[in-house]
Amino acid sequence: YSGLVLNEEGYRRLAATPLDRVNCTLAATETFNRRNGNASLDEALARVLAILERSERPTTVTISVAFGCPFEGTVDPGVVAELASRLNAAADEVVLADTIGVATPGQVRLLVERARPAGVHLHNTRNTGFANAYAAFEVGVRLFDASVGGLGGCPFAPRATGNVATEDLVYLLEGDGVETGIDLDELVRVSEWLERLLGRELPGQVYRAGPFPSRTAPAADSAATSSSV
Repeated sequence: YSGLVLNEEGYRRLAATPLDRVNCTLAATETFNRRNGNASLDEALARVLAILERSERPTTVTISVAFGCPFEGTVDPGVVAELASRLNAAADEVVLADTIGVATPGQVRLLVERARPAGVHLHNTRNTGFANAYAAFEVGVRLFDASVGGLGGCPFAPRATGNVATEDLVYLLEGDGVETGIDLDELVRVSEWLERLLGRELPGQVYRAGPFPSRTAPAADSAATSSSV
């Protein structure tokens, strides 16, 4: 289990817990860093690098708004690639986040090839999240942030939906022959339980439609004919 930290105070608190991993975050734009962490981009980067140097636990750094910022709009891929290069040298994992769900598969493919992150963190706000995940998979990504039922959001993007639904992503990958090690039927049951707990329908699709059966039952008349032979 990991804990999310923005600064050294957060790191000190995490260090007093049994959590296994340190997850730092910084944004690819000045404005988002100031709104989210009260620091400039350079200050946020310095904070993260200091935490990475101190940490005795495995580390992940998530670069938020890597594909688009609610305050500054389009983000320069060169800035993201430079951040990723510096962080890849210090962290165990670097993750690119489409925080407000604006990326398209072509953009994901190009930035992943350029920045070489270990993973991606995708939102399905504009219904491109799963296409983006598959595009990232095709160019080497094997680490995906996802959430049961597609829960989540962003306080700076009120209309942003949650992360890609875990069960939907598992269905997509397993259907293409990728072994995830996750029991989809059990995962669907967890989403159904969560829906009952929250008292509302979740954004995910597979838990409502159900996994596609691997074997189709014979039609009733065919079964009757067979039994009479």
